[in-house]
Amino acid sequence: METLFPAFGGSARHRGHPSTRRRQAFTTAHIAVLIGLAMPPITRAQEPLSLPQAVQAALVRAPALGAQDAAALSARNMAVAAGQRPDPILRLSLDNVPVSGPDRFSTTRDFMTAKLVSLTQTLPNAAKRQARTARFEREAQTAEAARMEQAAHIGRETALAWWERHAQEQRVVVLHEQLREARLLVQASEAAARSGSGSPADWIAARESVAQLQQVLLGVEAEQHNARLSLARWTGDTPDQLLANPPDLTSPPIAMGDPAERLAHHPELVRLSAQEAALAAAAEVARQEREPDWSAELMLSLRGSGYPNMVSLAVSLPLPWDRPQRQDRELAARLAQLAALRAEREERAREHLVEARRWQEGWRSGVAQLALIDGERLPLAEQRIQTTLAAYRGGRTPLSEVLAARRMALALRMERIDLQRSTARLWAQLAYLIPAGPAAAPGVTP
Repeated sequence: METLFPAFGGSARHRGHPSTRRRQAFTTAHIAVLIGLAMPPITRAQEPLSLPQAVQAALVRAPALGAQDAAALSARNMAVAAGQRPDPILRLSLDNVPVSGPDRFSTTRDFMTAKLVSLTQTLPNAAKRQARTARFEREAQTAEAARMEQAAHIGRETALAWWERHAQEQRVVVLHEQLREARLLVQASEAAARSGSGSPADWIAARESVAQLQQVLLGVEAEQHNARLSLARWTGDTPDQLLANPPDLTSPPIAMGDPAERLAHHPELVRLSAQEAALAAAAEVARQEREPDWSAELMLSLRGSGYPNMVSLAVSLPLPWDRPQRQDRELAARLAQLAALRAEREERAREHLVEARRWQEGWRSGVAQLALIDGERLPLAEQRIQTTLAAYRGGRTPLSEVLAARRMALALRMERIDLQRSTARLWAQLAYLIPAGPAAAPGVTP
């Protein structure tokens, strides 16, 4: 053993040798590495995901917001370029070169032959350049408004996905509780049937109840998995991350003032207003385009050595000879688009106003119904179960009555989960109707 494993044993004579100490150190380090590889990695547990955190994560990783930022940047760059004068035009030409006679192809002997260098500059007026700049600035504002609308959409969809997953997980918990109680009832009915104090039919009915709950649980677990995937699609987190406690549904999601005042800041209406301003700017550009642009040209004529050089100055102006059919038609088209968008914005404002009021009424009704279920119906359902169970134990009622009472209680708890989900959806629609910032919505405290 001393020769095979000197690092772990050996005589005192060999332990003190330097080479032996080096082998011992190497072997100890080697064993530590092997133990480290064999041990499972230690991962930090993720904190429960709250609703505001989910919305914040979705906004941070949304590529659609970056696209709108790029569109706004593009429009602002175009606004700077549109306010500049057109580039001057440099023209080089060789005029009046003879192609016959004794001076053919000569560029210096004929007095009409000249080398021309000209510079032409178009001079749009300042109002036209300002109108072109304003048009792209309005388009940049439209992109920014579209970004706000997209952010509101992402916040709402993330909140709805969060509440959907919360509801499905509640359903799974309730079904597991019911399944545990149903299995206990199967054991009790089996014992009663074997002792002769109970009916075999009660045992079969209890087993059938367990099978029904198992079947329902399979479907609900699949819905829970899909809900987790849907939320992870927005947040980018792992689907198995736990959820934090939900927000209080009884607190108003928005300020309960005049909805018309708040809807003035509705993202879609803000975007339509920005588009309206952009169309108005485009109409102003069309109005300015009715006035033609002047062009000035400076030309230098270089002739032969025996002839003087010459300078020419020219001014040109397009003639809008058919303005009613061209420029006026374009202006009329822009004005018609502007009128159509104003009508659309007014229509959408009315729809959103009615929609917000309906959501408010639905949320109030849902909160009141939840309070009624929690305060009266659930306690009554539990009393019914206890009463029928005591009667069954006393032999005064069949097991079917107990199973019926449990089914009614389960249906009521599922009804409450569905009602809470529908109320939460209305709450989320109102809370994230108008974004108050990149991280939170009105009425939500991170």
